[in-house]
Amino acid sequence: MNQTNVRGRRWGAALLALLCAIAVVLSMAVPSNAQAMEIAKCTARPNADSGSDVLGGTETRITWEGQATDSESLQSISLTLPAGTGYSLDQARATILTGEDHMTRVSVPTTFSSDGETITATFSEPTDAGGYYRLEIYGVVFPTAGGDMPIQATCVLADGSQEQVGSSTIAVTGVSVTKQLTNWLEDQPWVQAWNSVKFLKLFFNPILLVSSFPVVLQGFFMALAIVVIAFPLAIPLGLLLSFMRMSKFGILRGLGSLYVNIVRGTPVFLQIYIAFFGLPLAGVQIPPFPLGIIVLAMNSAAYQCEIYRAGIQSISKGQFEAARSLGMNGAQTMAFVIIPQTVRRVLPTLTNEFILLYKDTSMLAAVGVMEVVMYAKTIVASTGSITPYIVAALFYLVITLPLAKVVGKLEKKLANNDTGSGPSSMSRKERRAAKKTAKHESLVDRRIDLPDANASAEAVEVSPERFSSM
Repeated sequence: MNQTNVRGRRWGAALLALLCAIAVVLSMAVPSNAQAMEIAKCTARPNADSGSDVLGGTETRITWEGQATDSESLQSISLTLPAGTGYSLDQARATILTGEDHMTRVSVPTTFSSDGETITATFSEPTDAGGYYRLEIYGVVFPTAGGDMPIQATCVLADGSQEQVGSSTIAVTGVSVTKQLTNWLEDQPWVQAWNSVKFLKLFFNPILLVSSFPVVLQGFFMALAIVVIAFPLAIPLGLLLSFMRMSKFGILRGLGSLYVNIVRGTPVFLQIYIAFFGLPLAGVQIPPFPLGIIVLAMNSAAYQCEIYRAGIQSISKGQFEAARSLGMNGAQTMAFVIIPQTVRRVLPTLTNEFILLYKDTSMLAAVGVMEVVMYAKTIVASTGSITPYIVAALFYLVITLPLAKVVGKLEKKLANNDTGSGPSSMSRKERRAAKKTAKHESLVDRRIDLPDANASAEAVEVSPERFSSM
């Protein structure tokens, strides 16, 4: 048994040695991936205004480096860029880096060619084995959408065989349409000529007009949200104050008059400062956005109070008396008779108040509320140009000009309703038709209608009885 075990162990050791020898032979006969050319570096030059980002839609430079093995002599290297990538071969170059730190550059006569997204660098003659290669491609423009951009590399060896080197990825940041337009404007000769004039560059820089638009747009939505919330909140408060000012009770009239006179007699800018800096000192902490809405709503309520009071007092007393004669009490008369007529009369003035309130949102920039002026101010501080303020003014005009047109139409319509369908409210064609109709009616009124013959005979006939009695 001992001899049998010894023999088995010997046979097992011999078989294991044979397998190891076969594995060594096979490893020497078949080259491994570790002995093939490897990618050492694949980067793109940062093209953002700051930082190390690579932006899509903007020119950059690709630098690709690869290390060949000691047995590899190359005929060409090919790089395949992502679909939709633009490039230029005018300044493309290939070099071999030598030395321990690869700091010595050796220019290699190279011919660059392209086939779609594939760029091929063909050397004039096969290179020495074991070289460290660098390819530089200029004018590369990645897709504007951005993302991870794969760069696929292949090479052709001196014996004509093709080898897959591998793939590397470059992270590209997507750019907006605004950024693309800005980049396009920077390259335009007319923009450069325009900005050569100091005044035009300071106030109407086309590049800043475009680049600041989406930033200020955020403030526009913020300001619009503030006024859209604050104005409706001021309506019931303004109505309440107007009723207080018209009340028969002296205390209510005094309180209403006191509030209205104080708010209307002090600048809204000062009211904003008192609210934003005074309340925190008193221990009241309110976020800037809702606090701005509260201040503007309370300010607008004082002005709306006078608008409603003037509208209510413009209704004739006959309307009150007619409503009372129908059995309505004071509240019903005000709700169903007076208020509807008042709203119609004060609508143009309320629209003007909305415009003023929207413009007053600009004062919130002084306390850090991010509205139109605040966003524009941030850009001005970083660029030194007044152009963002011009963009902010355009956003105000977008709201104020159409509303001013609406106010004019409302006032004209109310004036026509008050004067009736008189000559001033008619067009020229309508006035001519009215004149013809009036002339025709006057002729008809002056026409003499004669009775017919039978009626005339009956009218002059006198009976014999009546004649004898005469």
